[in-house]
Amino acid sequence: MAPTVLCFGAGSWEQEMASIRVLVVEDFLPFRRLICATLGKKPDVEIIAEVSDGQEAVRKAEELQPDLILLDIGLPTLNGIAAARQIRQLVPDSKIIFVTQESSEDVVQEALSTGALGYVAKTTMNGSLLAAVDAALAGKQFISKNLVHLGSG
Repeated sequence: MAPTVLCFGAGSWEQEMASIRVLVVEDFLPFRRLICATLGKKPDVEIIAEVSDGQEAVRKAEELQPDLILLDIGLPTLNGIAAARQIRQLVPDSKIIFVTQESSEDVVQEALSTGALGYVAKTTMNGSLLAAVDAALAGKQFISKNLVHLGSG
């Protein structure tokens, strides 16, 4: 759960939830919209940017310093794994969750070796994405149930 912030406004104290700042990186627009709609179910999430390629993901991550980055692997200009490695160097405090259709053991393990805390298969995203977000924000690893055996090698 996000910390509560007290701020002074309009002559009285107001309580407001600190938002979780999220960068969404997905090249397929309909799927990016689905990710954003799913995140919209969490009132403490603020989508600060949406980008569609790996190089732009690295630039926006460095510029905006998001709390969380949802990252596809199959991206133009720079794949998501390479982007994640660069982002880890530039913005080490940002948490990364891969949301992808890639499900081979080698890809899952390589993605998690970047320091990512989550790996969500697009086929199970509706039931897994919010759980992955909660786990990552708590500093815990999350892997889609159908891929759990791949992340342990």
